[in-house]
Amino acid sequence: MLSTQPIHLPFLTPDTPGVPASIKRDYTDFVVEEIPAYEPSGHGDHVYFTIEKTGIATMHAINDIARALGVAPREIGVAGLKDARAVARQTLSLEHANPDRIAALAIPRIKVVSVSRHGNKLRIGHLRGNRFVIKLRDVDPDGLATVRAILDVLARRGVPNYFGPQRFGLRGDTGRIGEALIRRDDEAVVKLMCGSPNEFDTGDVLKARQLFEQGEYHAAAHAWPHMFRDCALICRVMASSGGKPRKAVNALNRNAKKFFLSAYQSWLFNCVLADRITELDRLENGDLAWKHDNTAVFKVEDAAAEQPRADRFEISPTGPLFGYRMTQPTGRPAEIESRVLAPTGLTCQSFGQLGPLSSPGGRRPLRFPIHDPSAEARHDDRSPFIELRFALPSGCYATSLLREICKMELSEGLLEE
Repeated sequence: MLSTQPIHLPFLTPDTPGVPASIKRDYTDFVVEEIPAYEPSGHGDHVYFTIEKTGIATMHAINDIARALGVAPREIGVAGLKDARAVARQTLSLEHANPDRIAALAIPRIKVVSVSRHGNKLRIGHLRGNRFVIKLRDVDPDGLATVRAILDVLARRGVPNYFGPQRFGLRGDTGRIGEALIRRDDEAVVKLMCGSPNEFDTGDVLKARQLFEQGEYHAAAHAWPHMFRDCALICRVMASSGGKPRKAVNALNRNAKKFFLSAYQSWLFNCVLADRITELDRLENGDLAWKHDNTAVFKVEDAAAEQPRADRFEISPTGPLFGYRMTQPTGRPAEIESRVLAPTGLTCQSFGQLGPLSSPGGRRPLRFPIHDPSAEARHDDRSPFIELRFALPSGCYATSLLREICKMELSEGLLEE
């Protein structure tokens, strides 16, 4: 029996009413700009170029640029991924490229803003953070005071570092698939991925799931839309093997399996954070504290002595990404984490018994800081709106902040790596 079920993620500011709003009514309502980890030096073999893309995902933009330049997409370096439904400014890199040719690129929905040089390729994580300008539409401007009050709390105490809905998929079941993998429940894996139709499924996806449930694996493989390649693969293997789930799971790409297992770890982390939400900025004896300046973790022996550092947002308590090498807390933090994991019947060592899929685990801060937050009531030729401005560290999601302000679940993924 799988234990992973949707859970209610409590708000840090439950006593402050939300300000419901429409987000991303237009691409220009959501603007994100990278804060680079370093500036290009102006010399070197790698051309750094900043682009402004509108309404397309980062990998889409990279593929279009690579095609225009006649290079493989993998040759283009990138520091982070940005959402498609936005205006996003980010820097890419390409070795041994002609800067003038890059500056002259004319590709729909992509504009080259600047070109420079540096000595190394950009890689994921070469990023300090992201700066946002977000317009909340269909909102009463009188809600400005409430928005500012929530921002004040988040700036002081931090934003809950929940993994957002984008980690768990449209159906919210990627964590359940990960749990089925760790339990070696192959039948559950294939049913969750390819069958078990529900209210979130429509069109060809619903048809494919229904065919799978009927045992029409060959027809289901052909029904899946192109982007559901893993689901189609499972159906093909089920058809050719006479319906053997083990063979279908073995055929799955390792990266896909790791994604599902990571989603399960994320679900467990959310459970711990939900338990500690009212004290996400308070240290306990036995906590493993996160140092925000260098991401190091240390054990808290004297919480009262360390708390001033947490108040200055130098350090934060952490939660678990369960794994076979994860450092474990003691005291009350350990009790909370054990209370979350115990009902599953799994242990940290369970995550180390998966062969090449084994995960060492790690720690994740329960909160993250926001920088330079502001909110103003404005209007344009379309409607009044509340404009939010803030910056977040790399790897933190604007959805977590917007969720606290609007007091509603934001199902669409906003990627701000």
